[in-house]
Amino acid sequence: MAKWTPTHEAPEPLEGPVVPTIVGGTVIWFVLFLVQLPFYGWFDDHGHLWWVWTCLAGAGLGLIGIWYVLRRDAAIRRAAREAGTEAGTEPGSEGGTGPAADPGTTSPGDPTP
Repeated sequence: MAKWTPTHEAPEPLEGPVVPTIVGGTVIWFVLFLVQLPFYGWFDDHGHLWWVWTCLAGAGLGLIGIWYVLRRDAAIRRAAREAGTEAGTEPGSEGGTGPAADPGTTSPGDPTP
């Protein structure tokens, strides 16, 4: 059997509003749990009690997901900030752009030489 090799590059991963998506899903799971609570007896009588607990588990896992994506976004921002600092792209650093990079320009609050 021949080994399969891809014929083209994999596409870049899609980055969207991750935190609002996870928060929305968590809220939906919790609302479904609350909606089913008044019918707890019916679910128990018909052997569908696991539906109630599945919704609660979804809300609980969603809370873990919120924590995870908030930490992930913070790490991505921190890495981007550190990469920008190391490359000297921050305004005012050597090699950067901005008023401090060009000694011939002054800002309105600078004293006149």
